[in-house]
Amino acid sequence: MNLKKAFTLLTIAVLVPAWLTAREGTGRTIPEVTIKTLEGRDFQTTQFDNKGKPYVVSFWATWCRPCLKELNAIADIYPEWQDLGFKLIAVSTDDARTRANIQPMVNGRGWEYEFYHDENGDFRRAMGVNSVPHTFIINGEGEIISQHTSFVDGMEWEMYDKLMELLEE
Repeated sequence: MNLKKAFTLLTIAVLVPAWLTAREGTGRTIPEVTIKTLEGRDFQTTQFDNKGKPYVVSFWATWCRPCLKELNAIADIYPEWQDLGFKLIAVSTDDARTRANIQPMVNGRGWEYEFYHDENGDFRRAMGVNSVPHTFIINGEGEIISQHTSFVDGMEWEMYDKLMELLEE
């Protein structure tokens, strides 16, 4: 077995159980913090809404390879998510040095998510995000149901399954 394959299998063995045992049903809701739209307008995070359906909030950065891998993987199945009423809200944690890369990357990748920028890190801190990617699943009542950090292939389907479970509740 080559080293890359062994590392991938080890990563899956460590991360997938962490995903499955992520803090479930915390009952926490999104804290009220002001972030920016990509157009530079203020936006209150308590206004995140998906009309009573579950959704995903993903913290990412333009320089983060696992973040890009996660957003690209979800993009491949996003039409199915949208057909069921799910959506992804992507919150960039890029700082002053890299924030100019956000809009060109979003445009270049053709991602259809809702995008925001946490330019001063207040939202990241309020959500307890220490590293990216850090992804939260939110139920139709706005409660944080689960979360995970990092990304390995196949996790997009785990999120899809979790969203489906929430839809059926």
